Amino acid sequence: MTETLSLAEIEALAREAHAGQTDKAGRPYAEHLAAVAHGVRARGGSDEQIAAGWLHDAVEDDRLSRAWLDAAALPQSVKHMVLALTRGEGEDLESYTRRVRETPGALLVKEADLAHNADPARLAVLDEATRERLTAKYARTRRLLGLPTG
Repeated sequence: MTETLSLAEIEALAREAHAGQTDKAGRPYAEHLAAVAHGVRARGGSDEQIAAGWLHDAVEDDRLSRAWLDAAALPQSVKHMVLALTRGEGEDLESYTRRVRETPGALLVKEADLAHNADPARLAVLDEATRERLTAKYARTRRLLGLPTG
């Protein structure tokens, strides 16, 4: 049996996979991944959930392939969470949030993701139309996930 990747190895992999990618505000994308992983840890998440926090956007953003994930030396629970958090092209928000809710561990990772995405300091640097659109989207997502919206 192959030993699973450590959290430090997963962090390095995620940082490398997202190298050169920036968020909507032009910041290095790895800052978002680190914030999500930290948010998962701060919410009492397991090492598997922290690993999923580092990798939560890798497949969705085409930074790592589904084949890579399938073959990776990761616990199956991490793979399930990453896939649950990977929104398919054209997938409606209701289907996506249902899958997140139904996948053990994924909701906490998504909660940390939404908390960082909706951080007022992050949103403040965006133009008003984008800020309003994203604020409404994140609130709707929180409602569908059954998370507090205030």
